[in-house]
Amino acid sequence: MRLQKFLAEAGVASRRAAEKLIRDGHVEVNGATVQELGVKVDPGRDLVSVDGQPVKPRRKLYVALNKPKGFICTRSDPEKRRIITDLLPPEWRNLYPVGRLDHDSEGLIFLTNDGDFALRLTHPRYGTRKYYEATVEGRIEPSQLSRLTEGIVDEGERLRAARVRLVSSSNTRSVVEVELAEGRNREIRRMFKALGHEVTQLKRTQIGRIKLGELRTGKWRTLTEPEIKSLLPKL
Repeated sequence: MRLQKFLAEAGVASRRAAEKLIRDGHVEVNGATVQELGVKVDPGRDLVSVDGQPVKPRRKLYVALNKPKGFICTRSDPEKRRIITDLLPPEWRNLYPVGRLDHDSEGLIFLTNDGDFALRLTHPRYGTRKYYEATVEGRIEPSQLSRLTEGIVDEGERLRAARVRLVSSSNTRSVVEVELAEGRNREIRRMFKALGHEVTQLKRTQIGRIKLGELRTGKWRTLTEPEIKSLLPKL
């Protein structure tokens, strides 16, 4: 791991500020001052210090949360709306959400302080599948379901579900399971709106192999080691 990244992940400073600390001669590795930015360290073996104070690796945390409606996925909000980190213990308020669920959506979301983990779950090239249950107004016809998987162009973007399944349907409401390989902003709501149906409830039920299960609304749990490994693509 590059030294400046280690310092940033340990909470010493931002990546850019850590680079300045290194260049200015404030950082030592195994007792020797380092001023080159390309130096790599092994957090488990090397002793890193800043101005003589040892720097310990920050414990990496991986949390699954059942987000309620009415909360936004950010660590701060100038409009003083409720944020999902309010649902965590005070000492975990530094965690950040992996991806997003909009204000009116609910369900499974992860929070972490591991930037690599977040990147691998959100970058399109890794293709982490996400599963949703959408309740929409009116009756959904089979021909409309096929349009969701074929793709719909909205606002210049091509929106496409990897898989859909009709759970129930009536003249007033329908429930559809939707699987996405690549999530775009408010994608499911936009797809159904293009078909003439308003989404009245949207819940994310699964990310990769991790299911929402019995986790109650507003509650959280830490991910197990096997769960974490199942979410990381093999390189």
